Amino acid sequence: MSLHLTPIERVKTISKEDFYNNYIKKQKPLVIEKLTTDWPAYEKWRLNYMKEVAGDKTVPLYDDRPVSHEDGFNEAHAKMKMSDYIDLLQRKPTNYRIFLYNLMKSVPSLKNDFKWPDMGLRLVKQLPMLFFGGENSRVFMHYDIDYSNILHFHFHGTKQCVLFAPDQTPYLYKVPHALISREDIDFDNPDFDKWPALEKAQGLVANLKHGEMLYMPEGYWHYMKYLTPGFSMSLRAFPRKISNIGKAAYNIMIMRHFDNFMRKQQGQKWIDYKNEQAIVNTHKHLGIATNHVTI
Repeated sequence: MSLHLTPIERVKTISKEDFYNNYIKKQKPLVIEKLTTDWPAYEKWRLNYMKEVAGDKTVPLYDDRPVSHEDGFNEAHAKMKMSDYIDLLQRKPTNYRIFLYNLMKSVPSLKNDFKWPDMGLRLVKQLPMLFFGGENSRVFMHYDIDYSNILHFHFHGTKQCVLFAPDQTPYLYKVPHALISREDIDFDNPDFDKWPALEKAQGLVANLKHGEMLYMPEGYWHYMKYLTPGFSMSLRAFPRKISNIGKAAYNIMIMRHFDNFMRKQQGQKWIDYKNEQAIVNTHKHLGIATNHVTI
C-alpha cells in the first residue's frame, strides 16, 4: 500500500512576481529546477568538494532511532570527522545524517558559493544550515518549530520529499507536545490496517536532483528520503500568517520547554504516553475507538 501523493508542480525558471502571487501568497509548494545554475555551488558542491574544504571538521550525526527521554532536544547520536563521514556515505548505505549543521560558520568560504535569491520572501540572513544523508536514510515526518517558509536546495544525487499541508494534520498521527508524527510509521509503505487515518491523507511528492529547489510553505509536514548520498541547504523566511507567528512563539517558548520538563519528570513513561495519545487523538477524529493510556 502507498500514500495518496500528487507530484509537486515544477518549473525550470519563474519570475519573482509569478512566484510571489501564485505560490507564496497561495502557500503552494513548487520545485524550481534552474534557480542555482549561476551559483558557484552548482558546479562545486559535490561530496568530494565538501570533504576537501571541511574534512577536518568534527560533525554531529543523527540516526533513525526513536525519540528517547534520555536524549536532549536535537542532541546528536554520534560524532565523526567530515572526511570519514563522506567516505562512509560513498562506501555504503548508512542511517547517519547531518541535521541542522552550521558548516558555513566553520568553513566561511562556503558563503561565497551561493546567492540569496530575490523571490519575494524576506529571508533570514543568518548562515544557512546544511543537511547530509546516505542512501536510503530518512528524515522522520515532521514540521518545523518556527513555521518558516523554506527554500530547500539539494546537491549531489537525488532526494525524495513528501509533503502534507497543515490541513492534513488530523490524519498524520501527530504526537502531542511535539512536531512529529509517530516514528514507527513506515511512510514508504504504510500499513493502513494499523494506521487507517493515513489512507485519508492527501500529500505531495517530488524527487529533487542536483541544484533543484523545493519551496515548502509554512507549517507543511515533510518527510525526506535520500535516494542516493547527498546534501541539502535550507534558506528560511519568517511566517507570513499572524496565527503561525503565534504558534511558532508557543512552540519555541513554551511547548519545547514543557516537553523537556516532562521527559525529566516522567522519563520514558511520558514518551510512551504521547505516542499512545497520537493514536487516540487521530482515531477519535475519525470515530475509531481506542484505549486511553494514563501517566
